[in-house]
Amino acid sequence: MRLSKRGEYGLRAMIMLAGPSKDGSSPAMVQIKEIAEREKISAKFLEQILLTLKNAGLLHSKMGLGGGYYLARSASEITLGQIFRVLDGPVAPIKCVSQMAYEPCGCPDEQTCGLRLAMGDVRNAIADILDKTSLADVIKRQDAVRKKLK
Repeated sequence: MRLSKRGEYGLRAMIMLAGPSKDGSSPAMVQIKEIAEREKISAKFLEQILLTLKNAGLLHSKMGLGGGYYLARSASEITLGQIFRVLDGPVAPIKCVSQMAYEPCGCPDEQTCGLRLAMGDVRNAIADILDKTSLADVIKRQDAVRKKLK
């Protein structure tokens, strides 16, 4: 399990979309250009990422003047785990502990393999955090840190 640039940029874009708009109101529609400029991401690369998230049902978009991307559900209903899996695949560090893309390993006894048991714990700990952390949770945490720094 490694967070790729694709995964990182997608998570950052989704966090931005979950936050308040420039005028401080609830999450709004945002154009790719604005996300790319604010997050310092290539607009072309970001477009591919957002299309993947849209096809997965996490985003909606509106074409034309005043259009852009917006969350398909509330920020409290979208977890970091959902976004991660769409963009980077399974959370498991090795395939024999994956719940999404299991593949047997070359161990003589998979049931008692110490490496598999340890990596299963790693997978479960990471998945637990990602699956219990919503975009709304990230925004709350981000806001709390920013208030402390002021």
